[in-house]
Amino acid sequence: MTPTQEQILAALSSLGLPDGGNLVSRDMIRALSIDGGTVRFVIEVSPDLAPKFTGVRDAAQAIVSRVEGVESVSAVLTAHGPAAKPAAKPSAPPPDLDGAKPALKIGGHPTPQAEATKPSGVDRIVAIASGKGGVGKSTLSSNLAVALAKQGRKVGLLDADIYGPSQPRMMGVSERPKSPDGKTIIPLTAHGVTMMSIGLMMDPDKAVVWRGPMLMGALQQMMGQVEWGELDILLVDLPPGTGDVQLTLCTKTQLTGAIVVSTPQDVALLDARKALDMFRTLHTPVLGLVENMSHYICPTCGTQAHIFGHGGVAAEAKTLGLPFLGEIPLELDIRLAGDSGTPIAAGQSAVAQAYADLAQRLVDGGMA
Repeated sequence: MTPTQEQILAALSSLGLPDGGNLVSRDMIRALSIDGGTVRFVIEVSPDLAPKFTGVRDAAQAIVSRVEGVESVSAVLTAHGPAAKPAAKPSAPPPDLDGAKPALKIGGHPTPQAEATKPSGVDRIVAIASGKGGVGKSTLSSNLAVALAKQGRKVGLLDADIYGPSQPRMMGVSERPKSPDGKTIIPLTAHGVTMMSIGLMMDPDKAVVWRGPMLMGALQQMMGQVEWGELDILLVDLPPGTGDVQLTLCTKTQLTGAIVVSTPQDVALLDARKALDMFRTLHTPVLGLVENMSHYICPTCGTQAHIFGHGGVAAEAKTLGLPFLGEIPLELDIRLAGDSGTPIAAGQSAVAQAYADLAQRLVDGGMA
């Protein structure tokens, strides 16, 4: 079996450094490549640290060689001093988020962290994840946030889907966040939920064309530079899959755990299992599974139809010994409410009650 990038980085994360942190948390791994069972990577350190890291390189090679599927490992230790600064150009600095100075740059390489952190004042951080797109993860995130707020919880919602942010539309906000000092970001509030999204900071018609480090830097900013205030729970709407954003969040943030969303069909469950495996690899607790688009009730005749199958997520949760948190139906009004900017959980209906029940299970279980 060919090892994955996530497995290699997880192994490297377990190797503590002489002066604190690990190779991944301090952003020292470069040019990681996997070719079948051959793994190659570069450890980049500052010149003053290079003499201390020869043993670390050997230990890193040894720990990666123990990953299942790895046949050979090549690690190179490099030391680079700071790059020379280019001559300043006579151009005005970019505007702040609200059109004033000082400027706040979004994205860029993340600041090295010695250990996982969480925003001051935030009690719990829960990731909402899925193995694939199109299963309604973002819709569930916004409605669950509103349902928890209706039950008296202080709730934050972070849209971490950098390439496809949808929470501004679903939560009905479009105002650009302000930054009074060029460092802190003031979040917005909608339906009783404190929220932030990269979609509020960028031109909504422009694609975000960023490499992994830019994504990691943006996520770190939205987690650490936003004035979240006092929150009982911060929900993080993750992008689909098992990529850079998930790895950064799990290794550099003190996550309480993750909720995995899937439709009941077999294809969706195949990808959901990959998300579950990722969280196991990264030692992130899975708080439970939710079956979305569980059934459809015909508005004309009242017949209940299981368009994507039924019970697959509950069965998977039972097999894995994980909590099954509930079912959310496939309902036209959910989509209409999200498109209009007022999540259906903000109202009073049978579907709103389904989200309320889900929120209550999290509260009763001490997860929110």
